[in-house]
Amino acid sequence: MYLCSRLSRLYGGLLSRPIGRNAQPVWRPLYRSLMLSSQRKIPEFSSFVARTNTCGELRSSHIGQEVTLCGWIQYRRQNIFIVLRDCHGLVQVVIPQDKSAASMKKILCEAPVESVVKVSGTVISRPPGQVNPKMPTGEIEIKVKTAELLNACKKLPFEIKDFVKKTEALRLQYRYLDLRSSQMQYNLRLRSQMVMKMREYLCNLHGFVDIETPTLFKRTPGGAKEFLVPCREPGKFYSLPQSPQQFKQLLMIGGLDRYFQVARCYRDEGSRPDRQPEFTQIDIEMSFVDQTGIQRLIEGLLQYSWPGDKDPIVIPFPSMTFAEALATYGTDKPDTRFGMKIVDTSDIFRNTEIRFLQDALTKPQGTVKAMCVCQGAKYLNRKDIEFIRKFAADHFNQEVLPIFLKANKNWNSPVTKFITEEQRWQLTRLMEIQDEDMVLLTAGQHKKACSLLGKLRLECADLLEMRGVVLRDPTLFSFLWVVDFPLFLPKEENPTELESAHHPFTAPHPSDIHLLYTEPTKVRSQHYDLVLNGSEIGGGSIRIHDAELQHYILAALLKEDVNLLSHLLQALDHGAPPHGGIALGLDRLICLVTGAPNIRDVIAFPKSFRGYDLMSSAPDFVPSEELKHYHIQVSWPTDSEAEKKCIESVTPPRKLSF
Repeated sequence: MYLCSRLSRLYGGLLSRPIGRNAQPVWRPLYRSLMLSSQRKIPEFSSFVARTNTCGELRSSHIGQEVTLCGWIQYRRQNIFIVLRDCHGLVQVVIPQDKSAASMKKILCEAPVESVVKVSGTVISRPPGQVNPKMPTGEIEIKVKTAELLNACKKLPFEIKDFVKKTEALRLQYRYLDLRSSQMQYNLRLRSQMVMKMREYLCNLHGFVDIETPTLFKRTPGGAKEFLVPCREPGKFYSLPQSPQQFKQLLMIGGLDRYFQVARCYRDEGSRPDRQPEFTQIDIEMSFVDQTGIQRLIEGLLQYSWPGDKDPIVIPFPSMTFAEALATYGTDKPDTRFGMKIVDTSDIFRNTEIRFLQDALTKPQGTVKAMCVCQGAKYLNRKDIEFIRKFAADHFNQEVLPIFLKANKNWNSPVTKFITEEQRWQLTRLMEIQDEDMVLLTAGQHKKACSLLGKLRLECADLLEMRGVVLRDPTLFSFLWVVDFPLFLPKEENPTELESAHHPFTAPHPSDIHLLYTEPTKVRSQHYDLVLNGSEIGGGSIRIHDAELQHYILAALLKEDVNLLSHLLQALDHGAPPHGGIALGLDRLICLVTGAPNIRDVIAFPKSFRGYDLMSSAPDFVPSEELKHYHIQVSWPTDSEAEKKCIESVTPPRKLSF
């Protein structure tokens, strides 16, 4: 009974909520892990090092104790006090003023800020009236007996303070200094804690195996551009994997059953706020699983690993089809924290006199779409409307009509005279329009019109929030599964040919398999995306485990060279179990959890917006002599081209001297 209650407390009732329909009890492996974990103690942050305590842990209960601390000088006040900092917090140190301690005073008073020191002394209470309630160690201070300067700091390019503004380029150039900020410390430590909890959940609770897959692989068809790595055989290259997709499928064929990996992935694409050339995934694959099983696993994983300082997440997450997401939000990754949904108003304007609406409705797939911007008439000005209309014209070659509803019930729009009283009444009822709202009307092909309003929905939300309207609660985490994606899409450069909507190993929906041979563009896939606050943080699918079907899709529909995937096709023919999986974008997830403005704030050593490492000046040139081993010749840029490449860097690439 003690063991049962202990397990219940440890795992919060997770044992009574099986993951998937056929989940089996995990008492035996849990019992073994429990026996090990019961011997663990609270982490000893000062074990194996030359200190007795951290700067952030001392309290009034430690008064009278002799302690040794190591850290950085945060700041100094009147040559009487210094505040010492380490990664655990701050503590005030009293600089001795008596003549017998002159050498010690010299060390602490002359050491520049951000120098590393070691001090030993006694924990004492602060004098009455000098307690700092904003500081966890604010009731005590350290009366120093000995001090040692471990390393003096030279002049810094910026102050190590969160409120000091620094350009991102400067932060990346001196990343080792930027990492000392409390925000970066918090982000990276929270990331570490969440990954550790994910490992616990997958390995200890659900029997997954952590397996590393190769970084040097081969070029594969489809997907993003890959980084090539030369080898010493003429004309041959390795390729850095975009993901461990093929390896994890091969592991299922190998009978490993349940795999995961904190995987490094590489894509030769430009950086964005939520993307960079190298990134990290929580990569997962399971045998004998269906879509529901994968979704329940991920919901449990996130709930188990969710930070304790955030509101707990509620499972199961809601689900929405791709078609519904596009029609309602204009995107396959909708932010469901606020309304402003897209509405089809074609029937209302079927007999309209407004020319561009009329023209759209005469075409076979023409529609009229509308979106109500709450309080738009109150907060958006003429300049904002000009921006909205220009955005529609520049990015979608579409026209947008704004209609304002003022408090006096008057409709203000260039086309108001063409909207009948009946149409006004129908529009108001259908879209639940209120005083001071604004309606945006557009017309055209369904997907294009919805996509335009989906973009404008986010642009209008940004404009309203700039005016002080709170639409997207930053403390709210709104998860959503998006399912039933199309299996194929027409290629942009050649619409008569097909490409995979995600990747060519995704299984078709069982109900649509017959359409593969007649109308492949209508086939739905068994793909699923996990969306959080309007960002895709994960994607996966049930895989094709039949070699004949995989060969047909690759060769007949996608026109790919099947020889590049002969190893996988051969493996599928040797008893491949049904399997599926998912990959969570760890960088994006942590970015959203911490509220960071971009993923570079949750990665220790990220690349810049253009994919450069500004700290080490990578990528860098390689001398011709070294390239001979790889049978490569390079067309070297001119000096002016080289300078242009370095334009992002604060300083040109520099040689290090020691």
